[in-house]
Amino acid sequence: MQLDLVTDGLQFPEGPIAMADGSVVLVEIRRQTLTRVRADGKREVLAQLGGGPNGAAIGPDGAVYVTNNGGFQWHIGPDGSVAPHGTALDYKTGSIQRVDLKSGAVTTLYEQCDGRRLRGPNDLVFDATGGFWFSDLGKSDGESMHLGQVFYARPDGSKVTRAREGMLTPNGVGLSPDQRTLYVAETHTSRVWKLAIEKPGVLAAAGGLFSPGTVLGPLPGYQLLDSLAVEAGGKVCVATLVNGGITAFDPAGGTEHFAVPDPLTTNLCFGGADMRTAWITASSSGKLYKCRWPRPGLKLAFNA
Repeated sequence: MQLDLVTDGLQFPEGPIAMADGSVVLVEIRRQTLTRVRADGKREVLAQLGGGPNGAAIGPDGAVYVTNNGGFQWHIGPDGSVAPHGTALDYKTGSIQRVDLKSGAVTTLYEQCDGRRLRGPNDLVFDATGGFWFSDLGKSDGESMHLGQVFYARPDGSKVTRAREGMLTPNGVGLSPDQRTLYVAETHTSRVWKLAIEKPGVLAAAGGLFSPGTVLGPLPGYQLLDSLAVEAGGKVCVATLVNGGITAFDPAGGTEHFAVPDPLTTNLCFGGADMRTAWITASSSGKLYKCRWPRPGLKLAFNA
């Protein structure tokens, strides 16, 4: 797979969105911005978000919705590579934000659910009804770590519900082509949960303590999972940490790995006329790549 460098110098890019005009909108977690990258690699900051903007998606109103984890501390390697660790010293809470692409205005929609604060919202995906699922990975202080959760929310700020809790570092989220399955990648277990959806915002009940659901994986050895995108044919493509690249999980069984020269490959999105252009965030090196994917990606519910 040939990777073409679109731009570098980004400050831990994540959450790429393939826009209708050929640009890519993404977050820079360390810079705390929403940024547009043009096809020629030129960049412009669209909004200052604060905290730790982590995932992004277009909503039904054409605005960008952002999962903000509240911020990290940062480790800088001898080679200049960047990696997040711990929790920012000025951390207050996680949140869900809305960015108006025309004005750059930022609105905070959610900081809590049922009186419990969001900890570290990570990734999100909209369904065809205009609601969105999002993961909350939690935060860690080096001694303790929150259990993670999955939520469902409306984009007007009117309602957020907790759909699943007690997960171990839930990260990437995505929907199957028929929107009857929610996929959730867990970072530290290197497995992908396959959760049945009963109706918008409602997951099928877990089968009990010893049968909480179906998983894809885990991957062998020490590999970690980040965010994901789904192919039109149903394969789940998950950014893979340590063994840097993208791992495509087949729901029927089996995986294939596409290498990327960054151990912190964090996300991808699909776009282009045939949905076979993939943009990949190589976060520790601050790069955005694009390539021709072997199969078309799934069109998301909304774009702008």
